[in-house]
Amino acid sequence: MSNQRFSSCIEACLDCAQACEHCAEACLGEKDVKKMADCIRTDRDCATLCWSTAALMSRDSQFSAKACELLAEVCEACAKECGQHDMDHCQECATACKKCAAECREMAGVKA
Repeated sequence: MSNQRFSSCIEACLDCAQACEHCAEACLGEKDVKKMADCIRTDRDCATLCWSTAALMSRDSQFSAKACELLAEVCEACAKECGQHDMDHCQECATACKKCAAECREMAGVKA
């Protein structure tokens, strides 16, 4: 890891990205996929931003704090969406998103 001061936030972003990717894929296998459309979309947006934000922090980009600020907002939205569904993959994703949002807010110096 090129920048140790971001290590816990990067780890939370990577964990969240993986949880979101898994959740979106699992949602595609649910009986009522149409009902899961917003969850899938939000998961995909969150995962994409998680991967990108982790990359920015890994290279100590000047945009890391701004990216984390936006990601915290997206993670909160994803946690809210996933939290509405009883499936384990949605609940696990919501938990990962909440942790990532907290780490990103701390890194960016933004209050909840």
